Amino acid sequence: MMVEIVQLDASAARAAIPALADILVDAVAHGASVNFLAGFSHGEGVEFWQGQMAGIEDGGRVLLVAEIDGRIVGTVVVTFAPQPNGPHRAEIGKMLVHSSQRRRGLGGKLLQAAEDVVRASGRTLAHLDTQTGSAGEALYRAHGWTEFGVMPGHSLTPDGTLASATFFYKQV
Repeated sequence: MMVEIVQLDASAARAAIPALADILVDAVAHGASVNFLAGFSHGEGVEFWQGQMAGIEDGGRVLLVAEIDGRIVGTVVVTFAPQPNGPHRAEIGKMLVHSSQRRRGLGGKLLQAAEDVVRASGRTLAHLDTQTGSAGEALYRAHGWTEFGVMPGHSLTPDGTLASATFFYKQV
């Protein structure tokens, strides 16, 4: 399995929207707490990714994808803090790996690539959150991220159950 992590520019990101939507729909269908509820449709996935394009176009957001044989099987988004007092911060989000490709190290490769983007941008602090007890939580711990809190009842899982979120940071 040859995995390639690729940064998509705005044009490539727009062209990839259908595949990006597929990854997001798969994540929600398999229980990932990534802002959406059960029944999330491909059309809603397309709308979500279309909404990310302005940030990619203006450089406030970087989209990385994991590809196997040219097929997108994972995503991660790095969003640079736009506030004047946050020129050193970035947030990691939409860290997704297609269910058919999980447990093969893709999440770690995407996370490392996202950290590299943060570092290359001159930012020194990255943060993220994930559902407490999730595979993501274990991944972030394994990659040296530091927990700074748990918020009970932070968000609904796709099936509508309230779940806690664990918040992490890493100085890169």
